[in-house]
Amino acid sequence: MQLGDQINIIHCPISEVGTFLKSDRARQIFLVCDRNVRWVADRIGAEAAAVFEIDATEGDKDISTVIRIDRWLMEQGADREALLLGIGGGITTDMAGFAASIYKRGIRFAFVPTTLLSQVDASIGGKNGVNLDSYKNMIGVIRQPEAVFICPESLDTLPYTQIVSGASELLKTFIIDNSGGDYEEAVSVLSGIRKAGGEMGDYSGKLGELISAAARIKAGIAGRDPFERGERRLLNLGHTFAHAIEKESLERVCHGNAVSMGTILAARLAERLGVAENGFAERLKADFEACGMPTACPFGIDSLTGAMRKDKKAEGDVVHFVIPRRVGNVETMDLSPEYVTSLLRK
Repeated sequence: MQLGDQINIIHCPISEVGTFLKSDRARQIFLVCDRNVRWVADRIGAEAAAVFEIDATEGDKDISTVIRIDRWLMEQGADREALLLGIGGGITTDMAGFAASIYKRGIRFAFVPTTLLSQVDASIGGKNGVNLDSYKNMIGVIRQPEAVFICPESLDTLPYTQIVSGASELLKTFIIDNSGGDYEEAVSVLSGIRKAGGEMGDYSGKLGELISAAARIKAGIAGRDPFERGERRLLNLGHTFAHAIEKESLERVCHGNAVSMGTILAARLAERLGVAENGFAERLKADFEACGMPTACPFGIDSLTGAMRKDKKAEGDVVHFVIPRRVGNVETMDLSPEYVTSLLRK
């Protein structure tokens, strides 16, 4: 299935990934997987030359891990026609894509994202990179995977906390584009899963449809603006705050939870700027909390200023902040972190 421009997203069971790979022109297929989802790699591994396991943590998401992957590819004799398949969440796909992009000046790669967060966001769009001194994704490239395989059964084994973490990116996407009315549906489905004690049950099918809708939106935006010159900046809703929260917490706050906190801060900023109606932030906060997502930033806004200044979206003295006017209508504003801090301090 082709979604967006030049981004091939294939929805299929894990068992069919091998069929696609077998029909591929690559003579060599190598797998890089999060060791926690080795079972997924094992179902595909018959088609692979070798499997390399990694620890998918923010602490390991650095250039040294990428070099280990590339050294392994070299030792395995991977040539320029090889294909690297990254299996896991966003940390794994980011590193696998980066490693493939720089090995022998670039080999082909594809992904099997295994978390909700990576299925709706991290694996789509071609951003591949690693952290530098705990600053998020400061080293990397933009290069599209040849395919992203969305396999619904990979979500069945996820703990509920992982579903909650991915929910932030799902709702964020629909705050950006709600042309299909999916935001309200997503709140209903996610709050229903929460009320069911984290069991997806009858909600599984509808969640899969929402994942497809979110993937379609992101693929379209990323395909139209691959290098983030304009429209693609909107996908960073909540992320400048989120990355600062992650930095301040020493990575104890996971990315998904930081995004939910950051999105609420962005909505409050929109109110302070006078571009969103009073009460908008409280509406989003109530929706997010109904879905089980944390919304209260554990740090004072002043403590986030330094990290926001070093955000990779900074240009000179300003950062491209994404401001939600209402659900389905967001824009970017170039603001200094100090000015943002002064507004949110009030």
